[in-house]
Amino acid sequence: MLDTILSGGTVYDGTGADPVQADIGIRDGRIVEIGDLSSAEADRRIALAGLAVAPGFIDLHTHSDFTLMADGRAQSQVHQGVTTEVIGQCGFSSAPARRLEDAKIMSPGFTEGMVDIDWNSFGDYLDHLDKMQLGVNVAAFVGHGTVHRAVLGDALRPADDDELDQMKDLVEESIDQGAYGFSTGLEYWPGSLASPDQITELVSVAAKHDVLYATHVRNRDVHYDIGFGEAISCARAAGARLQISHIQPKHGAPDWAMEHAIELVDSANSHGCDIAYDVIPHDWSHTRVMAIMPQWAQEGGVEAVTARLKDKATRAKIKANRRPMWRLVLDDGWDRIVLMQSGQNPDLVGLTFAEIGRRRGVDPYDAAFDLLIEEGENMAHLMWTSQSFSEDQIRLAISQPDCAIISDTLALAPEGCLKHHIGSLSGYGWAARFLQHYVRDHSVISLQEGVRRLTSLPASRLGVTDRGVLKKNAWADITVFDAEHVESHCDVDEPRRFATGIAHVMVNGVFSMLDGARTEDSGGRVLRSN
Repeated sequence: MLDTILSGGTVYDGTGADPVQADIGIRDGRIVEIGDLSSAEADRRIALAGLAVAPGFIDLHTHSDFTLMADGRAQSQVHQGVTTEVIGQCGFSSAPARRLEDAKIMSPGFTEGMVDIDWNSFGDYLDHLDKMQLGVNVAAFVGHGTVHRAVLGDALRPADDDELDQMKDLVEESIDQGAYGFSTGLEYWPGSLASPDQITELVSVAAKHDVLYATHVRNRDVHYDIGFGEAISCARAAGARLQISHIQPKHGAPDWAMEHAIELVDSANSHGCDIAYDVIPHDWSHTRVMAIMPQWAQEGGVEAVTARLKDKATRAKIKANRRPMWRLVLDDGWDRIVLMQSGQNPDLVGLTFAEIGRRRGVDPYDAAFDLLIEEGENMAHLMWTSQSFSEDQIRLAISQPDCAIISDTLALAPEGCLKHHIGSLSGYGWAARFLQHYVRDHSVISLQEGVRRLTSLPASRLGVTDRGVLKKNAWADITVFDAEHVESHCDVDEPRRFATGIAHVMVNGVFSMLDGARTEDSGGRVLRSN
């Protein structure tokens, strides 16, 4: 007797193979039969004629470390077929944390009063998360920035040898306690302080345990080749598997930068390296507003940063930064930069900084600094987005077989405690947009290959063997969708609209979506590397 039979759907098994008509039988949370199950008995049989049946989508790069603690339902993700998230990216993870303030600062989307932070170690954090009702499975990476802060606080300097050893011990401890990988954010403080030699030593710990190293590289515009080259060099020297996060070059890079980046990866792989990459399926780039500031201006916590921004001479010095994270700032591209999240000025969200500057009668750069001051204790979570990526370069990356598709966003909900949060402009529709825009509308790759990029490819990079493919004994993480009508509806004006075209979503055999509607059930669990 089976628990559920998914009957008569077009099965895309996640490997990239041609689809087949088949039934899927599920018992005790796992797939036990695939084939003709017309005579089999089950508690529930669901007819899926005309619908695509795929493994649940795996989002290899998210920042839901805190938001899943606040609301584990992961509404924005489940509504577009995501069944597994990989958090702790770009060097940011909620643990390990030696102080309460460190956990707050290193938790993307943190908002005071939503979560009782009762953890210090990485294992403590996973234990806390494990107690949540989760709409998705969660695998977590430990972040370099978090480990650095746990050892050095907010000191504006690289680690010395003794401190580096302490950082390596924390990475090792975190992996032993279940971290699925190690991440860096070398374009951000404190990752920007670390030398390639130091990064290599830390990555060697990941290599020792055969977990993935994921990096947000140091530069993706003028010196993109140095940024990607450093990532490849550190992974090669450490003997680690490498995932280059959101590989798309930014405004300021040459038109052929993506082609060159792919050549760098292919060359390294031809010599025995194990390197892959991923892209965000849209041309908007998002980050913290504070990231635009030089490193020295971010030292000392909120009070020190506020004092600098209020001082006229110091503010002018900060504005004179020759190497802002976005070269759009140097090129006066404020009409392509949009405020994405603000606790104190929600009425300005969705406006460009050119518009905000005009509305306030100030230079757009000063408007950004004023908003930081007004945000107060939560200034680190003021978010903006810019149209920095090239559509042509995204398509080129997607056409490569080793390119996964990611959200780089947060698991959110348009109601409840997270209703005012936003992670990115496509946070509610990134997977749907990929299937709609790049697969169906523009045929960059086939549907079966598109499904592979969302399922078995990220699973294999992560090192997970019982998810990402529809096969016997795999966990029943399954997404059923209408390939002709799956669609993203979020945009700059309305970023919190759910995707449509997803019929059913099953996580560990539990329906989190049924007949296009979210159920009250959440079958997700914490995945641990050990």
